[in-house]
Amino acid sequence: MPNIHGVRNCLFGLRLTPRRALYSFSSAPDVDPPTLSDPKTGRKGQKVRKAVISYYVLDHNLCTLCTLPSLCRLSGGASFRRALQGHLAQISTKYQKGFAAFELNMGEAHPLAGNNLLRKRFAAEQLTDDGEHMWQGDISVGTPPQTYTVDFDTGSSDLFLPGPHCDYRCKDHKVYDPSASSSSKNLFRSFALGYGDGSEVKGEQFSDSVQFSGLTATAVTLGVSTDYSSGFAKNAFTADGLMGMAFKSISAFPADPFVSSLATQNQIEDAVFAFKLAKEGSELSLGGYNPALFTGDIVYTPVTKEGYWQVSMDSISTNGTHAFEHVPAIIDTGTTLIIADKESVDAIYAGIPGAKDASHTIAPGFYTVPCDAIPTVSLTFGGKTFDVKPELFNQGPAGPEDSSDCIGGISALEGQEFWIVGDVFCKTVVYHLDMKNSQVGFAALA
Repeated sequence: MPNIHGVRNCLFGLRLTPRRALYSFSSAPDVDPPTLSDPKTGRKGQKVRKAVISYYVLDHNLCTLCTLPSLCRLSGGASFRRALQGHLAQISTKYQKGFAAFELNMGEAHPLAGNNLLRKRFAAEQLTDDGEHMWQGDISVGTPPQTYTVDFDTGSSDLFLPGPHCDYRCKDHKVYDPSASSSSKNLFRSFALGYGDGSEVKGEQFSDSVQFSGLTATAVTLGVSTDYSSGFAKNAFTADGLMGMAFKSISAFPADPFVSSLATQNQIEDAVFAFKLAKEGSELSLGGYNPALFTGDIVYTPVTKEGYWQVSMDSISTNGTHAFEHVPAIIDTGTTLIIADKESVDAIYAGIPGAKDASHTIAPGFYTVPCDAIPTVSLTFGGKTFDVKPELFNQGPAGPEDSSDCIGGISALEGQEFWIVGDVFCKTVVYHLDMKNSQVGFAALA
């Protein structure tokens, strides 16, 4: 018999025949055994008790599910609704994966796969982090599909994987071989991509089908790499490749990003996606967002120039004091820190007691702050202020012999005239990137 004493606040009804009387019960850990009654007569007793317990035996999985956040009655109606919506997201993803597997195994689409109720939802996958600065998940490429791990990067727009003729730095990465895919096509164009840390990749462009969590886009342009710089070697970059998720206008190929292709091919309703980045429970959803991951409302701010996810940051404050207002900022999952021009960063740390310029001890552009007095740094978007958690702003001790000073999460880049808002802030919120309406939404983590 299932454990009926550990179910908290589960509410069920049982329709019995031939009386067709509705029996209900409520149980909590402190009630042993649960109180059972007929809501019409108020009658209690062994007969009713056995009837409901029989329901447990036959359908105990329903009550077991009530211990999950997605189905439990939570405190507050909004939380309960978000949990139910999150559960629907999980169900949608489950069936999308099943339909994709059916088509792969049987060579034809499942007859229900075209149902808009499932097809035009969104898919979500858990992400893993590499040192909490690269956010990785699986995609499948080609026919038959092969699985690769990619870093999802909102600061670029192109997809690349190591090719069969890639140099020695591709060693230990999983190789994509277009000749092994019946759906690949050689586009007879070369490519060269460069990234902010100096890493580079070169190769040839192909197109092929790409799948994420049961959502498939065909004829997606991808780079088949022949040359990885040292920054993409396995010891520095654990993913096989990278998927850019910014706008087409900064694509070096140029080509539609994967999310845009999904929307164009009616795999998702709109070209939107959302990230939750955290030590545990990181998630990427395509086609929408999982409301169980955040609390309160999403606040939106428009993209000021399509290319990067560039918005106007209302303000940035330290310990409650505004430092700057209305500054251009790019939201970038591929950047660990918050980065700005040197003048702005100098001004911010000037307002933090005990801050020190660490350009000569750590690296140019860095500052330290007292480890026992980490400041409260706040960023405001769409009229709503979000505080950066002290443990996120603190990038660790400045050195083994000086543990009283810690490296600050804001650094300067000489000659830069805008802000890059990286994971120091992005791990504070769930954010919703909306290509269709050209806007970015922010909400507080649940």
